[in-house]
Amino acid sequence: MPRVEPFEAVQFHGGRGDMSSVVAPPYDVLDADDKAALVARDEHNVVSIDLPHVPPKELGPPKAYAHAAKLLDTWLADGTLSQRSQPAMFAYRQTFDFMGSRHHRCGMFAAVETAELGPRPGGGILPHEETFSGPKEDRLALMRATRHQLSPIFGLHADQSGEGTRVVRGVMEARQPDATARTADGVLHELWTVEDAGVIKAYQRALEGEDIFIADGHHRYNTAVNYLKELSESGEVPSDHSARRCMMVIVGMSDPGMVIGPTHRVLGGMAGYSWDAFARAAADHMKIEELGGDPHAIEPALEGRGTAIGLLDFATGRTFIATPKNVDPLADSFGDKSKAWRTLDVTFVQEVLVERVCKPALNNGQPVKWAFPHTIDEVLEIGSGAETGAGGGSGFAQIAAILRPTPLDAVRDICLAGELMPQKSTFFYPKVYTGLVLRSLEPQA
Repeated sequence: MPRVEPFEAVQFHGGRGDMSSVVAPPYDVLDADDKAALVARDEHNVVSIDLPHVPPKELGPPKAYAHAAKLLDTWLADGTLSQRSQPAMFAYRQTFDFMGSRHHRCGMFAAVETAELGPRPGGGILPHEETFSGPKEDRLALMRATRHQLSPIFGLHADQSGEGTRVVRGVMEARQPDATARTADGVLHELWTVEDAGVIKAYQRALEGEDIFIADGHHRYNTAVNYLKELSESGEVPSDHSARRCMMVIVGMSDPGMVIGPTHRVLGGMAGYSWDAFARAAADHMKIEELGGDPHAIEPALEGRGTAIGLLDFATGRTFIATPKNVDPLADSFGDKSKAWRTLDVTFVQEVLVERVCKPALNNGQPVKWAFPHTIDEVLEIGSGAETGAGGGSGFAQIAAILRPTPLDAVRDICLAGELMPQKSTFFYPKVYTGLVLRSLEPQA
């Protein structure tokens, strides 16, 4: 396990009370309208500094980042934000409803040693799934300008003994939270400041020797690594420099509040696509069973099956269930991977439906365009031509693959085996919010 330490947090309201009006979802799920709504509610909402340029996938003008830095400095000067004088960790509970049940996901804000992604003796920091390359210039420009880490990275550790989770939940059982926030998605966020040296030591011991798997925030973590590299290239960076550590929310995979939602696929832009052409190309690879025309009936029809996905053809409205023709169709080409990896629904979509059917037979060998909605309603919205946070746009959608959530046990087993999940395998709900805790990257005084 990389070193996990307390830190001198920067917080709104001195880290106490109701923070509902100043927190925001992660920057990469927001558009200009979302930002405007948050700022209209409270001009001090963290989105004003965390999202200086829309869309964040593109590098904005220098003045945007300079304005964010000036605003942050102003808030620090007038007391809107303040930095703690004593280092602390922060126990973090999110209470939410998911698939008809109430859940409580519990983790810990901590400063984690910034290191290159990869295994290391005693534990490393690892991606848990393959990631799409994406522009990181916006996040690096913002970090340079503000000299702060504004949002946490969401990390997981195996926690097979359950001790890390017991320490975190023990903090919560002992007293009331110091700060709370209720967000528009109905999630209750609660924060406990942890200064007790005994509790901090117990948490550090619970994580000894374990890897941290990045659940959300791969690009932000790489930004922290690149920022440290920049500082190192311009001179020696002391061992206690704040940039040598990165703020994370760490959750044990044994936590009973850990849930995973589905990430469906909407595919489009294929030059040779029609349902009949797809069915012919897929015949050697999968069995296809027609369901009817109700997309909402697909998810119940997938329950209890082995490797299986739902299909929705947007042109006709017909729906289907597809299963592999062979029990382990990827054994020959991915013999170095575990059977657990090879038989994931998401692997079947990526390596069979896309790479063996759609790309070669329907798109002249060219990459297929994707969108990644999480609900059937969002799938249908994209199918109608809408541009959503998951992607899409007019004339884009041709076929949707409907997936079940990847089981948490499979995520744990594949991570512990040293393998990466396929891209967009997991949707850890809910998102970790920005604004409860910030962290300065200034040198230690």
